[in-house]
Amino acid sequence: MKLSALQNLIAVVERGSIRAAARALDVPQPVITRSIQELERDLKVVLFERSKKGVTLTPMGQVFWRRAVMATGELRRAQDELDQLRGETHGSLTVGLSMVSQITLMPGALRQFRQRYPDVSLDIIDTLYPGAEAALKDGSIDFYVGPVIDHVPQGLGVEKIFDTQRVIFSRKGHPLAKAESLRELLHAEWVTTSVTSKGEDEIGPLFAQHGLPAPRLVVRAHAGLTYIMMLANSDLLMMLPEKWAQFPLWGHLFQAIRVKEVLATRPICIVQRTGLPLTPAAEYFCDMVRREGAGLQA
Repeated sequence: MKLSALQNLIAVVERGSIRAAARALDVPQPVITRSIQELERDLKVVLFERSKKGVTLTPMGQVFWRRAVMATGELRRAQDELDQLRGETHGSLTVGLSMVSQITLMPGALRQFRQRYPDVSLDIIDTLYPGAEAALKDGSIDFYVGPVIDHVPQGLGVEKIFDTQRVIFSRKGHPLAKAESLRELLHAEWVTTSVTSKGEDEIGPLFAQHGLPAPRLVVRAHAGLTYIMMLANSDLLMMLPEKWAQFPLWGHLFQAIRVKEVLATRPICIVQRTGLPLTPAAEYFCDMVRREGAGLQA
């Protein structure tokens, strides 16, 4: 089984057709077709269902594709690791970062990392843990930095970097800005982040803990820009880490609603696969994240 055949298969899945994969890889279309046919003969299964609209994976194809993604990713990391151990500074690194991690940790960590590994290609994905979990498992993401859910599945390791205090935020001049308790916010409408798999699991337990009915959740946001636009242009409320609103680019747009109830913290953590080492470049990036986090914690 050739590595090129696995790469061709992945390209076909990503592009949706053999023709598009051939264009992306800059190889003749018959080359892609033959490599897929050879794979199917070797595996004794049909990998794709073909139609006028393109190709889709069969159930067997889905199983093999997941393994192919992991295999090619590990081979790429193995080559990067060997090169970096020889003193080379090139390679590639894919990191999932929450917005707070990008604000608080990435500026300092990135400066140090670029000095040490100037030729490593960085792919930064703005995400929270539920959006990163599958990619962590299959190796599409090298590691994730941000808040995590309470129960991380086996095979993933969690390392706490620093604690964050959460605060309720609104736009400046919000009619509920002077509220002093959650009870005064009962009739407000809320935005939830994607830090939990279900939106209601993020804020609902806090209200229930104080004997209050569940708040009304009207928007579930998946990216930092959505947080900004939702809060700045409506009367929606949102519970976010306090450091989020201290960022100078948008801090002037929002204000904190200081309620008497204690809002549980969610620590910022590094999450990576256990049992498989990071490349030297990835480990160095983690070290810089740890250094920045230690400064914040202090």
